[in-house]
Amino acid sequence: MNKRAPARSGVKAAPRLAEARRNEVRIIGGQWKRTRLAVADKPGLRPTPDRVRETLFNWLASLAGASGGELPDWHCIDAFAGTGALGFEAASRGAASVLLCEQDAALIAQLQTLKTKLEAAAVRIERGNGVTALERAAPGSLHAVFLDPPFENTALYEPALRAAARALRPAGVVYLEAPRRWADEELAALGLGVFRYLKAGAVHAHLLILATDSTA
Repeated sequence: MNKRAPARSGVKAAPRLAEARRNEVRIIGGQWKRTRLAVADKPGLRPTPDRVRETLFNWLASLAGASGGELPDWHCIDAFAGTGALGFEAASRGAASVLLCEQDAALIAQLQTLKTKLEAAAVRIERGNGVTALERAAPGSLHAVFLDPPFENTALYEPALRAAARALRPAGVVYLEAPRRWADEELAALGLGVFRYLKAGAVHAHLLILATDSTA
């Protein structure tokens, strides 16, 4: 009898599992820890890698001064939400309100499904332009702004950063993910300074604070 068929079946399962893992990211901490988020196959959709997100939220927790990586009572905007990984991570860690802004209708539907599944009362989802959402925010109202626009759409970066700086409260932060490192003088012209920075592959991750905070 040929007993090799089960073995061949088992070999095929592992690549399928690996492919599935590439098409999802997970929430790193908080009440929804290990929840997996689907990553749609869409041009320009590039969710923040788990390792980078873990480092980012460690940075934020140290600023918040809270144990367990929590962001108590924070008000946040994820301006180019995509999968919602950054915004849902913030909500998982105790943020009081998180606005997820996204233009793609299919991604909006996916975000709404996840919000319902998690019963994420702190999360609000809006279809529209992330820069416009930031410009509508009350000045000095936000603890954190997450900016992860499509790398190829470089025209979004400057207006998004300018609007984010205006919306930040004192001691607030902007997370910027970009295909290059932004120079200190570029950021200073927008009212921002670098607090933390890391590079992981093609990702340049910046944690920015108001320039007035960096010189205080």
